[in-house]
Amino acid sequence: MSNLKVQGNSSGTGTTTLQSANTSSSTTFTLPGVDGTNGQFLSTDGSGNLTFSSPSGAGTVTTVSVVSANGLAGTVVNATSTPAITLSTSVTGVLKGNGTAISAATAGTDYLAPPSGTAILKANSGGALANATAGTDYVAPGGALGTPSSGTLSSCTVDGTNKVGYIGAPQSTNTTVAASDAGKHIYFTGGSTATLTVNTNATTPIDTGTTILVVNNNSGNLTISGAGVTFQLANGATGNRTVATKGMATLLKVATDTWYVSGAGVT
Repeated sequence: MSNLKVQGNSSGTGTTTLQSANTSSSTTFTLPGVDGTNGQFLSTDGSGNLTFSSPSGAGTVTTVSVVSANGLAGTVVNATSTPAITLSTSVTGVLKGNGTAISAATAGTDYLAPPSGTAILKANSGGALANATAGTDYVAPGGALGTPSSGTLSSCTVDGTNKVGYIGAPQSTNTTVAASDAGKHIYFTGGSTATLTVNTNATTPIDTGTTILVVNNNSGNLTISGAGVTFQLANGATGNRTVATKGMATLLKVATDTWYVSGAGVT
């Protein structure tokens, strides 16, 4: 084995060494007579003649195809030039994946399957949905709210006994309280003194819990009275009540013939 060392010029201190292989045969390499271009490399013709050659370029794909596997299939258009791949699956229904393949999900195991029909749904102990049963799983509506079944409703109650509350306070001009005044305001205006009469429950049945507002827009006092009826102030005083002019009173029936009276200008 021998080598050839090439010393650099006067400004360089290193050397370039060309070394032959450790072989018993002799080989001669003939260098090219001219320099190559950027990116070329030395190649041999197999007889020791070296030349500068250029890389043959990028490789080419001759054809593209899709293998049907893991629940997927597909088609390829222009397989040997500019392939356009379309994937498809033969799996139907709800799909699930396991990190490798896709497959059909199982109702009741992978997801909750809705039951048929249009009933209210409930979840059962098995983690599935089932139709709820009226009267067992929920309170079924008891029919129309009041009477009649269409048009204007009347006689509406919350639980079959207690009336539905009022929105607002419609006006009444009665001078004797009537059952129809429940939830209303009785308006006195344009006069001087006046009296509002409240009959006993035996004469005019009115539900306990009824609330009636009384507005006195007269120029004089308004007296609230009624034989056999107790009118009680918050301080415990009983007897007929007086509502001063421009005053307003609230009457709340708390017992068969007992009303609490409160408000502005009430004595």
